[in-house]
Amino acid sequence: MEVVGNVHAQNLIRFGRRHAEVVVLSADLTSSTEAEPFKLEFPDRFYSMGMAEQNMMSVAGGLAREGLVPLVHDFAVFMYRRALDQIEMSIAYPALPVKMLGFLPGITTPGGVSHQAINDLAVMTALPNLTVLECSDATDVESVLDVAYAVEGPVYVRMLRGALRRLFTEPMQLGRSRRLASTGNDVLLLSSGVCTSEAIAAVDVLVKNGAKITHLQVGTLKPFDDPLVLEALLEARQGIVTVENHLVDGGLGTATAVLMAENGIGQRLIRLGLQGTYAHGASQAHLMKEYGIDARAIGEAVERMLGIRSNRGTLEIEVSQGHSELGGRDEAL
Repeated sequence: MEVVGNVHAQNLIRFGRRHAEVVVLSADLTSSTEAEPFKLEFPDRFYSMGMAEQNMMSVAGGLAREGLVPLVHDFAVFMYRRALDQIEMSIAYPALPVKMLGFLPGITTPGGVSHQAINDLAVMTALPNLTVLECSDATDVESVLDVAYAVEGPVYVRMLRGALRRLFTEPMQLGRSRRLASTGNDVLLLSSGVCTSEAIAAVDVLVKNGAKITHLQVGTLKPFDDPLVLEALLEARQGIVTVENHLVDGGLGTATAVLMAENGIGQRLIRLGLQGTYAHGASQAHLMKEYGIDARAIGEAVERMLGIRSNRGTLEIEVSQGHSELGGRDEAL
């Protein structure tokens, strides 16, 4: 499949040319969040705020009150951990159109616990007035700014950077999942973010071996009210598997469990993600394998759901040529 580099950097320039009211703020991570080209193209619309996230969020709220649309660039972990009070009081409470782009979500960085945003969805989805999005591929990164801009209030985005695979042809839509596979309704697989490419690899092998699966990719974590997701949940005959680059608590798995409970859906649910633990520093491929969110783990979860005794000769998940590695290396923190 196609691989694209510096997707956000290029799209940000195009977006800035279309929207003169857009300004970019960076917390001393301009090149690491692909904002450098915007800075060079629009120097009077770029603000380097230094290593001061709390101040940056307050300034973003002030700029939004003056009619501008701030795009705040930062590593996700620094954004929500260090400046939560300012995000709540200066942005979410007044429902201002600040768009927060959080890079290196979850375990997409080898930086260890200090750099890994593994519970940001649990925190940010709990904030009133805030929309939460997550990118899964190059197409999402190319279209997420348009989606976020169309939202009147604040938006938090789990953003991707670097070399990205193009998994989809259709752009992201607010509150609408993508149906990636539909060979039957025995098991529903819901994936988000970088776990989606792993889910695709797993489903390819499972389907070849006769599994009846519906696979949906979820890009809007809040609001979590996509009628396609609810319809698929109601149709799943043997159960549901969710997989996410986040703790199993507070993210996609929790949102799915709540939706099931509210609609009286009593099927079994397997939630794949970090199981109540912090991660350590290593490559993305290594961490995804260790914490059970790679293609093999997804395939084995579907096996358990279907009551199939694990048979690696039958449902072996082969991820060729470093499938998990691409887009996962953090060459510069």
